[in-house]
Amino acid sequence: MINIDLWSDFSCPFCYIGKARLERVLKELKLHTHVHIHYKSYQLNPFAPATVEENAFSLFSKKMGISIDQAIEKFAHVIQLAEEESLTMDYQTIQMTNTFDAHRLMKYATSLGKDQGLTTRLMKAYFDEGKNLADLSTLVEIATSVGLDRQQTKDMLHSNEFEGDVQNDLQEAKAIGVRGVPFFVFNQRYAISGAQSYEHFKQLLTKIMKEENITPSSLGDQCEDEGCAIE
Repeated sequence: MINIDLWSDFSCPFCYIGKARLERVLKELKLHTHVHIHYKSYQLNPFAPATVEENAFSLFSKKMGISIDQAIEKFAHVIQLAEEESLTMDYQTIQMTNTFDAHRLMKYATSLGKDQGLTTRLMKAYFDEGKNLADLSTLVEIATSVGLDRQQTKDMLHSNEFEGDVQNDLQEAKAIGVRGVPFFVFNQRYAISGAQSYEHFKQLLTKIMKEENITPSSLGDQCEDEGCAIE
């Protein structure tokens, strides 16, 4: 078994891209039945507000002290990388709001074994659909789209449940020196920071396959559409 701890944030473009690259390798190597991905919470901007009125270009230019044109140019490169993984990022509509409650929702989904589909759905909602991930009603709609119970999800979000779980992940990231995401730890031995190339993921996973005696004859079927890493 290959265990992967993955720190990420739903508002992180390179987390979305890195996740897609990893899943592409898992699919090629037919590793989905041999992999367990544990999603861990990380916040790129823990002080982000619950609502924003400015678009991503304006907010980013102010934060980085650059012009709007420079911000657009920087995002264009990210958009291109995303397109190479068949992902869409619409920075005209992205709402750069707080993701803490989205992480609580992920912990809730994890407790029910539905975190894999929800991770992808939250990222798509943020980058492609311009959804506000700090809005609880929006999170309820996203949750129900992957099979979570509407009322139970609503009750959870309107409580303080799973706050401790999110904080634990944030503290663990700090303790082990995570300074950016995505941050992958394979079998508690190999760490990868950032959206590494497809080839880098494939090389490392092939090495781990040999260490764990996972051979082609023992591999499972092709991955499903919702992802390659299923618990």
